[in-house]
Amino acid sequence: MKYYAGIGSRATPDDICEQMTEYAKVLMNCGMTLRSGGAQGADRAFEQGAVNRAEIILPRPDLPLWTEVFTMHFHPNPSALKPMGWQLMCRNAIQILGQDGNTPVDFVLCWTADGKASGGTGQAIRIAQAFDIPVYNLYNASDTAEVSELLYTIYNKAYVE
Repeated sequence: MKYYAGIGSRATPDDICEQMTEYAKVLMNCGMTLRSGGAQGADRAFEQGAVNRAEIILPRPDLPLWTEVFTMHFHPNPSALKPMGWQLMCRNAIQILGQDGNTPVDFVLCWTADGKASGGTGQAIRIAQAFDIPVYNLYNASDTAEVSELLYTIYNKAYVE
């Protein structure tokens, strides 16, 4: 099974959310499964398009121990995290690497307010980058152009080949 992470800021602009929903529809129809976190904004936009091909990882206190190690390693200030923030950061590791920590996504589609690895989404971006997983931040015009090419390639593999 092929996976992608569809994530981003709760404050993702409406027009970007609409794009995310459309991208998720295409990816669902090509057999790809979304991993996301259930938050308002970007996450929900991807979920709308992915319909029933989605793994939604919610924050909870009993996430696997390996996710805590990742939070300590990849978060810039883990000691400042409150319990819910800690759970959210642990959840981000699963979005990228799967429940078992060994089933990574093929790529990340996201939106952050500055086009960088910032906010809660930044944690997922840092993990993806450490594992050489491509990250496409729709804040950046060059990434948006690359996403169009990526979707074209995925579609052709699913339907043409």
